[in-house]
Amino acid sequence: MLDLISGAHSPAQLCRQHQLNPQMLSRWKGEFLERAPLLFEQDEVKSEEQERIAELERLVGRLSMQLDIAKKASTILSSQSSRNGRW
Repeated sequence: MLDLISGAHSPAQLCRQHQLNPQMLSRWKGEFLERAPLLFEQDEVKSEEQERIAELERLVGRLSMQLDIAKKASTILSSQSSRNGRW
């Protein structure tokens, strides 16, 4: 199909080479040209999904760091309270 689209081969050459009916080749070309943009749309969707995944991974990283800090603060405060007899 790319040979036909790029002009590397004529429709007649491709029909002879692959024993195809010219109407069938024409139909395939039309369908290919009609649907080719869908390939790029899927890439855009994947790109948007990848960006969302990266954003969520950054959020998870920040939340993990905050949780670690909160745990350390809790440990420190617990040990200080027990030393002061307030526990």
